[in-house]
Parts: sequence; C-alpha cells; structure tokens
Amino acid sequence: MKYVYWQDGDMWLGYLEEFPDYMTQGESIDELQENLKDIHEEVASGNIPGVRHVAELQLA
Repeated sequence: MKYVYWQDGDMWLGYLEEFPDYMTQGESIDELQENLKDIHEEVASGNIPGVRHVAELQLA
C-alpha cells in the first residue's frame, strides 16, 4: 500500500494514499510505518463510519 510522508522538524508525518483523511506521525520512519499499519487496520475493519476512499477513473 502506498503512503505519502515527509519530515517536519524531528517528526515524520504521513498518510495512506488511499485514505488521505487519516494522518499520523512518528519519531522515526519505522514508527510512522507502524502507525500507518494501525490506521489501515482501523479503516479496513469497518469500525469507522464514512471512510472516504481515493480511486482512479478511467476515461475513454
């Protein structure tokens, strides 16, 4: 799964490309990745209502 990330000061911030509404952070890339896995588990579980998704639309 793709994610977007950047460093801001001492923290790493990011979000899953498919779920841009759910950002997280970590003190290292490894911690950020673990937090992103937790977010994926939560949104994929169906426990969070109204999750918005990103998709591609094929045009002719």
